[in-house]
Amino acid sequence: MEIKKDPKVDLRKNSSLYFVIGLCIILFITWRAIEWKSYEKDLFEYQTLDVDSDDEEEIPITEQIKTPPPPPPPPAQAPTEIEVVKDEEEVEETIIKSTETDEDEIVDVETVEIEDEEDDIDVPFAVIEDVPIFPGCEKVKKDQLRNCFQEKINKHIKKNFRYPEIAQEMGIQGRVLVTFIISKDGSITNIMMRGPDKNLEKEAKRIISLLPQMTPGKQRGRPVRVPFSIPIIFRLQ
Repeated sequence: MEIKKDPKVDLRKNSSLYFVIGLCIILFITWRAIEWKSYEKDLFEYQTLDVDSDDEEEIPITEQIKTPPPPPPPPAQAPTEIEVVKDEEEVEETIIKSTETDEDEIVDVETVEIEDEEDDIDVPFAVIEDVPIFPGCEKVKKDQLRNCFQEKINKHIKKNFRYPEIAQEMGIQGRVLVTFIISKDGSITNIMMRGPDKNLEKEAKRIISLLPQMTPGKQRGRPVRVPFSIPIIFRLQ
């Protein structure tokens, strides 16, 4: 004969729920026991401070003594008698000669020669009246000289360009800005470079120093110094 159990009387039905609830209660009691703090009452006894007694300060009563101003000085008395003294000394009158000249008189005037000093004025390439002439642009029209100058200098850079071997091995590349001056005799002077590496700057200076002698630029018919700048790009392929 099999024994049948009534599900309502089964004690294991909600055992897991009771276990979880009991575990939570135990954990809560343990946490509160760990966090419980107690303090000694003697450490937090406050002392009253009498503020009114410290703020009261006795200020001594002083009396300002007023001193009377000094009396004004007595007025100066004018003399009652005035003596007149005769001037017996004779004064010689000085005769002032006129500096005006007659028409008949001839005055020698020294002629002074004033030499026109030409200052070293730098006139930028973009605003100069007569641009420097690159060799080979002599027969070009005046309004086309700037373009011819640019084309010639670009061809010169491409012709003489050499990438430094050290910069190639180190993978250095970049843009070097070169500025120089075309002097009054057409020569290239004051070459200055600014770039990412000294080897690239050295190569850019070498290229610009090989520029030929040019016809100098002119401003108001006089030769002047013309500054010019151009970028040289070093790029590895």
